[in-house]
Amino acid sequence: MRLSRFFLPVLKETPAEAQIVSHRLMLRAGLVRQEAAGIYAWLPLGIRVLQKIEQIVREEMNRAGAIEILMPTLQPSELWKETGRYDAYGPEMLRIKDRHDREMLYGPTNEDMVTDIFRSYVRSYKSLPLNLYHIQWKFRDEVRPRFGVMRGREFLMKDAYSFDLDKEGARRSYNKMYVAYLRTFARMGLKTIPMRAETGPIGGDLSHEFIVLAETGESQVFLHQDLIDMPVPGEDVDFDSDLSPIVAERTALYAATSDVHDQARFEAEVPEAKRVTARGIEVGQVFYFGSKYSKPMKAVVTGPDGKDVPVEGGSYGIGVSRLVGAIIEASHDDAGIIWPAPVAPFDIALINLKVGDAATDAACDKLYAALTRAGRDVLYDDTNERPGAKFATMDLIGIPVQIVVGPRSLASGAVEVKTRATGAKEEISLDAALNRFAGS
Repeated sequence: MRLSRFFLPVLKETPAEAQIVSHRLMLRAGLVRQEAAGIYAWLPLGIRVLQKIEQIVREEMNRAGAIEILMPTLQPSELWKETGRYDAYGPEMLRIKDRHDREMLYGPTNEDMVTDIFRSYVRSYKSLPLNLYHIQWKFRDEVRPRFGVMRGREFLMKDAYSFDLDKEGARRSYNKMYVAYLRTFARMGLKTIPMRAETGPIGGDLSHEFIVLAETGESQVFLHQDLIDMPVPGEDVDFDSDLSPIVAERTALYAATSDVHDQARFEAEVPEAKRVTARGIEVGQVFYFGSKYSKPMKAVVTGPDGKDVPVEGGSYGIGVSRLVGAIIEASHDDAGIIWPAPVAPFDIALINLKVGDAATDAACDKLYAALTRAGRDVLYDDTNERPGAKFATMDLIGIPVQIVVGPRSLASGAVEVKTRATGAKEEISLDAALNRFAGS
């Protein structure tokens, strides 16, 4: 993509309403534009990151055996009234009426609707286990939306829902999602810690939040040091096997947010040398809630003994749009965003320091064509901006690798390569750059 043809409305000044790093940088780097309190338009750079995150989430859900569907954003109130949540949920739910005066709502979550889908088609235990997920926009009318996409009213979320015959099966499904979450966040370059959590309006008695450790995190967390050092399950993890040892290894070590933190328990369970107090950002949560929805909605299956039993359920959420902010909070410097390569909007920034110079134009065209043919996603700065402005923009938007082409280095047949994360620079030949990044 040539920058001269791209829509990248970067800002030199930080908007006054931006209170945290990710909000400031998302506005300045042209990822989003605020349209109303807690509601954002996603601009081209932002939607690229959002789609990268969404694809990683989708791949790991599919790998763990979940099956993708897509439920509507608007839901009939009758389903929520069946479960008793229509009145209990609170003012965060946006309630509306259509032209026929039917009560509707803009879905904040989908346990009720997915249970209705399940009961409409599944009759036998032989169809279990089943895990259905979707990636969908949701709305919760926050009292004080703030911190940009970290606490907005409209947000993109992946939510999965498992159905099992009994508690043992439901726990296996819970463990699959627990491990899938560890892998999902690791692929995005994030270090996440599962924390014991309250279940809130979702219900049930078992839940874990997945917290990204970041100095600018929204909440204080308390944990055992060994959790930070624990390796993430690799590509060879078998989701059809018993994953309880992986989960048990982590849940045996203390980790909790301040909301459920018991100081005495923390001190009792964790040796002083292993105690860590940090700050973190919640990016996902998993719940086991048993028959909370299946009983009132009569979502039953016929068991092996021929008797009908309510299914055991769980739900599993990942804040896809929230992750964009969380990644920035965990990975930035004074110059701007530092994207981990798997979620970066572009792989490489190609910077032409003297547009109109025959040699630099020819070298850039050669690099751009070769990189593109090799499948690399390149943002080519072919504008007439000053070099300082070009460098500032590329540092701000955080593309992992910058290839800088200018008359001075090109006179000796070299280009400069900068690694955004470390700031390290090196001069290499044009052919070496082609070999390294285009494989030619």
